[in-house]
Amino acid sequence: MTKRLIFFCCFLSLHSIAQTQKVSFINNSNQKKVEVLVDGRRFTSFLYPDNLEKPILYPLQTASGLTITRGFPLEKRGNERTDHPHHVGLWLNYESVNGLDFWNNSYNIPADKKIKYGWIRNVKIGKIQNGNTSGTLNYTANWERQDKKILLKEATIFVFSGTAQTRTIDRTTTLTAQTDTVYFKDIKDGMLGLRVTKELELPSDKEESYTDNNGVVTKVPSAKNGANGNYLTSEGKTGNDAWGTRGKWCMMYGQKEGQQVSVAIIDHPKNPGYPTYWHARDYGLFAANPLGQAIFSKGKESLNLTLKPGESVTFRYRIVIASGKKQTAQMLDQQAADFSK
Repeated sequence: MTKRLIFFCCFLSLHSIAQTQKVSFINNSNQKKVEVLVDGRRFTSFLYPDNLEKPILYPLQTASGLTITRGFPLEKRGNERTDHPHHVGLWLNYESVNGLDFWNNSYNIPADKKIKYGWIRNVKIGKIQNGNTSGTLNYTANWERQDKKILLKEATIFVFSGTAQTRTIDRTTTLTAQTDTVYFKDIKDGMLGLRVTKELELPSDKEESYTDNNGVVTKVPSAKNGANGNYLTSEGKTGNDAWGTRGKWCMMYGQKEGQQVSVAIIDHPKNPGYPTYWHARDYGLFAANPLGQAIFSKGKESLNLTLKPGESVTFRYRIVIASGKKQTAQMLDQQAADFSK
């Protein structure tokens, strides 16, 4: 049997195992929520209520029905950390946009200090399309100051898909500067962020303190909650060594309820700063930050992305959630190659 025929047979076998499933949506405009269903079961919901400082996907669930996102601050779960209330679900924002902190804004910021923080609001749902192999949800939003002056217009497209063992999100977000030039200062907290369930955190026996750009300190206690997770990057970095390094993809994985689960974020070659730096913390913050180059390189690099009025920048990411079997480096390399097309 020739190598080409062997490859073709393997492809057919894998294709039959990885049959894509139907994606559908339930749009509840009164609750400002769009539920995403794969094969008739909930995968996630797009949430944009007025009391959140940004739109999010929450919760994220595996094909087998396990939740991989932290519940706090929207839900209470046993032995779960309650730090960083701005870490909720899956989101996209940034710590320094014309000096305003979009990343760290939450209900926990005192009213007299809110002026230092930005909001992503006025979300408008656009096209929603069910599909036999994938489903699409579009929305627009404004990145605003507290006085509601618009700095950026956001247009986002989500493409959801799934198989018997995986759930996938392809996110494309375009940000367009409005009347002012917009400066993204190189800084630590950004840009595509995810806060994971306690089981996927890395085991830790120390308390940490983290300070945001406005001097607000958050303490994170040691992990005594069944944490058993790990990181792996495309460059072979693992554990805490993944933080502040570049890679075309990064995966967080572990065991939950006796089942192997993982979530991977894949960067796109057309993104600014590719391959991205990974803002990957042991306590469960998993983020891709292509714009914080001066921080992660200790001053050896800088980007300081700037958009003049009318100029745009686009960010593309793929998120792959797997259950039952850990994704391998080879599988993620193939996903990255497919996504880059």
